[in-house]
Amino acid sequence: MKDEKYEKAKKRVKEIKDFYTHLIIFVVVVIVLTIINLVSLKTGAFDEGHRFFWYLYPFGFWGFVVLMHGLRTFVFGKGSRWEDRKIKEVMKQMDEDK
Repeated sequence: MKDEKYEKAKKRVKEIKDFYTHLIIFVVVVIVLTIINLVSLKTGAFDEGHRFFWYLYPFGFWGFVVLMHGLRTFVFGKGSRWEDRKIKEVMKQMDEDK
């Protein structure tokens, strides 16, 4: 039983670590893309009258993905408790059916 709890705890810690790694990479990449976009605007890489903030597209899409990852990790990831309760309930029903 202790090994099972240890493995579950280890898996949970890995999920949390993976989320924070994903978040850090997201922040770094968005900062780099923002700088590249703003520098290209300043250097005149685009027409003077046309300001195109293209970095907002990956920021929005990837930000949504990071948000979903965070929800899965911290809100819905706690569902393992629900799974544990359901497993015990099903096992109890199976014992009663015997």
